[in-house]
Amino acid sequence: MKYLFFILSLTCHFLCVDAQDFKYAFVTDTHVGTATGEEDLRRTVKDINSQHDLDFILVTGDVTEMGTKLEIKLANSILNGLKKPYYVIPGNHDTGWSESGGVDFIKAFGDDKFTFDHNGYRFILCASGPYVRMSDGHIPRDAVVWLDKILKKTPADMPIVFINHYPIDNSLDNWYEATDRIKKYNIQYAICGHGHANQALDFEGIPGTMGRSNLRAKDTLGGYNIVTMYTDSALFAVKKPGLNIEQPWRKIALGTFKATSTQGERPSYQINSTYPQVTKVWTYHAPANVVLTPATDGKLVIFGNSIGEVEALDINNGSKKWTFKTKGAIYSSPAIAENIIVIGSGDGNIYALQMQTGKQIWKFKTKASVLGSPIIANNVVYIGGSDNNFRALDLSTGRQLWTFNDVAGSIVGKPLLYEGKVIFGSWGRHLYALNQINGKLLWKWNNGHANRMFSPAMCTPVAHNSVIYVAAPDRVLNAIDANKGVSLWRNKEATVRESIGIAENGSMIFGKTMNNDIVAYKTQATDPGIAWRLNMGFGYEHVPSMLIAKDNQVFFGTRNGVVYAFDPDTPRTVWAHKIDNSMVNTVNVINKNKILVATMDGVISLLNVK
Repeated sequence: MKYLFFILSLTCHFLCVDAQDFKYAFVTDTHVGTATGEEDLRRTVKDINSQHDLDFILVTGDVTEMGTKLEIKLANSILNGLKKPYYVIPGNHDTGWSESGGVDFIKAFGDDKFTFDHNGYRFILCASGPYVRMSDGHIPRDAVVWLDKILKKTPADMPIVFINHYPIDNSLDNWYEATDRIKKYNIQYAICGHGHANQALDFEGIPGTMGRSNLRAKDTLGGYNIVTMYTDSALFAVKKPGLNIEQPWRKIALGTFKATSTQGERPSYQINSTYPQVTKVWTYHAPANVVLTPATDGKLVIFGNSIGEVEALDINNGSKKWTFKTKGAIYSSPAIAENIIVIGSGDGNIYALQMQTGKQIWKFKTKASVLGSPIIANNVVYIGGSDNNFRALDLSTGRQLWTFNDVAGSIVGKPLLYEGKVIFGSWGRHLYALNQINGKLLWKWNNGHANRMFSPAMCTPVAHNSVIYVAAPDRVLNAIDANKGVSLWRNKEATVRESIGIAENGSMIFGKTMNNDIVAYKTQATDPGIAWRLNMGFGYEHVPSMLIAKDNQVFFGTRNGVVYAFDPDTPRTVWAHKIDNSMVNTVNVINKNKILVATMDGVISLLNVK
């Protein structure tokens, strides 16, 4: 009997071996740019190359720490040492702080999304954001459009493996864009990174697997997963460089996918019925993400998108009037003056376009992406980029009037013109004040944090009575002497993170906290403390959408696609309206009854308030 059992076991073993299709390496969260990221990745590449039975390698995001050109170049050079085909997609660390708006990543790795077929399986590797702004995870709009095209060409019975940096759950604000689509096909499982730990997951009936980070963390070695694909199952096992593969920790049954009848949570738009006085005049869905504030001359609405297009819509009905194509992603909010549109692009150019036709008037070439937003005054354009320069250009000709070339880090925000100064922040830890006439440095300020992630880069400064107000990701509201560049006071009572605004008469600063509340402070040179607090019920909040005061009301957007208006005198909520479920950019308030809104998912809406 024991002999028969041994023969049966041996036969079963050989049948399983014969059924084995292929193996691949699943590497994630390498974070090149951190203390051990480079060494850990080099060890992994060497270890993968020593294994001759791996067919390909998947690298599922957070390849770098800050998405800088140098970090991407280093990571790419290490991964180029792999002897087998490999595919790399970005994570939030590669995109959220990217100094190029994702352009450098795409140049280095060929794209931010891929699909390929192997042994009868279709592997779909999707892009992940957010891009350039702090927000929730997001499947880019252009990636959703791309996914539709890929799935349309996929046979219904073809087994699919879906790869994303984030889990496809509500850590993505539009997770359902993926799950609703792939559940209609023969999805086998999904893999992801982001959480830095091996974990078995379930995405509305789709088996999911999160992989461990390649970083060693508190261990002496980093590691990754080897995925072994059999005809009936997929096994996940950890491999540490130089050591034997560990026992499988995760097994997924393969076969024909059967979708469950129950659907998971979906965003609620119930808030719109609470405020029926707000309606959409029109809505336009761009083909890519829009992470900027649309501009208007009263006739056309102008904005850029993440596939490098500048689009113009009729303000009356939202119909498209023209498109201008650049060669890089656009995260620069356009400025309009004298019938000229000025906007920066990830392709390294600053463009001036004719308002009615979109025809190029001039372009100014820089040495890196231009993600900063321009401001125009007296026929002069003021704009910063990722080449460590802040410039003043002639509006009519594009001729450079002056440049300040000593900016640390990239510029992604909008400058403030105040008392003869140009004031702006960067991802190099500092807020700068330049002479508006000649560009000479007057002062630079920082909040004392050595970590560049706390830089005053995303908040548009505001000012009153020779005091500059700014809030960085350290959740502190700062008052700075406009002439000396020194701190007057720092208030951290209310966790105001980047999102601030100023009253029309300059008497109050408004701040959006990270949980439900709007707070107000009197504008003065000594710390006034909080004047009042209004609970508006928007929940957890962290996106850098500024507060805009107009017609005795204040307007702002949130991470979950809702626009709010409040009366600062009462104070009370006036209305709220949900556009979609992604980040709302700083809104363009035409007047209190007409508001232009753009969301990260590329939804542009004109709201009418009765």
